[in-house]
Amino acid sequence: VQLQASGGGLVQAGGSLRLSCVVSGSTFNFNVMGWYRQAPGKQRELVARITSGGSTYYADSVKGRFTVSRNNAKKTVYLRMNSLKPEDTAVYFCSAYRGMAEYWGQGTLVTVSS
Repeated sequence: VQLQASGGGLVQAGGSLRLSCVVSGSTFNFNVMGWYRQAPGKQRELVARITSGGSTYYADSVKGRFTVSRNNAKKTVYLRMNSLKPEDTAVYFCSAYRGMAEYWGQGTLVTVSS
């Protein structure tokens, strides 16, 4: 199973980005898919997740600004990020869970300038 994240970049505060995470080497029957981030010197934290049934969860710090979605036909999970703030600067990782198994993609760097 491989997860390929993309879409990061440099953006000014207030701007938007959309991250994508494409799954290959597996069917898309994951119970949960999530986005995490890790800022320099900080622990990795959960940003958002979405279940196979479409239920979503967001960290308080991103509620109302970020939207997680999935396209099963494209085997892709997205993270739409609006109203970005400098404190959103981090490496963003996608993850997938199936039963007791978890899979991680490589990170994509998001840098928000003030």
